[in-house]
Amino acid sequence: MIRTLILSFMLFCGLAQAGTVDDILKRGTLRVGFDAGYQPFEMTNKQGQYIGFDVDLAKMVAKEMGVKVEFVNTAWDGIIPALLTDKFDVIMGGMTVTPQRNLRVNFADPYIVVGQTIVLRKDLAGTITSFQDLNDPKYKIAVKLGTTGEQAVKRLIPKAQVFQFETQDDAKLEVINGKVDAFVYDLPYNAVFASQNTGAVVHLDKPFTFEPLAWAVRKGDADFINWLNNYLRQIKGDGSYDRLYKKWFESTDWLKQLK
Repeated sequence: MIRTLILSFMLFCGLAQAGTVDDILKRGTLRVGFDAGYQPFEMTNKQGQYIGFDVDLAKMVAKEMGVKVEFVNTAWDGIIPALLTDKFDVIMGGMTVTPQRNLRVNFADPYIVVGQTIVLRKDLAGTITSFQDLNDPKYKIAVKLGTTGEQAVKRLIPKAQVFQFETQDDAKLEVINGKVDAFVYDLPYNAVFASQNTGAVVHLDKPFTFEPLAWAVRKGDADFINWLNNYLRQIKGDGSYDRLYKKWFESTDWLKQLK
């Protein structure tokens, strides 16, 4: 009798925690959280619309579920609390899987792997050739608050001066204006940044960290994780993921859409 009660309780708890898919279908809307401004993952175009690799993926997910998509632009340092308080259903915003984040959320399988790279003031080209060269109190490094770039600098370049900024755009401007020596951030974003500012900066484009990016959901949501993983395997196998990758990472035509 006791065993039956325990099994019934466990089944009830499992069902209670795995209701996001049902909620999405009943609501008719998939709510997606991200922090717009992370090129080329999520950005705002000239018309004020969200575009990007993650944006297109989210639209594909919603279409497959037969629902509409709603984008919830959220400051990065508050994005996990927003997910946990049901402001949206999933984070699809270039989030790196880390053990610390995994204590608070569940991750689907990684959909892309990136790493941290360094964008330098152009006059430091040749003087700085790797992240180890920046490990000196005389160097100033800009990072975005709450990112794995910030963590990487504190862990691997601890002697440098670290300057935190709310947005990546604010941080990169400090390099362009010569107020800091370097900017540490994800490879795809830095590649675009450097290509647009060749006269002012130099990109050390070899990543010095390994960072898988994945979609995040609330803990205990096994049904949603299962659905996302199976869908990701499907689009990686049928060619639709590759077509999207080429659009956002092998072409720069999307730059014309930005402000």
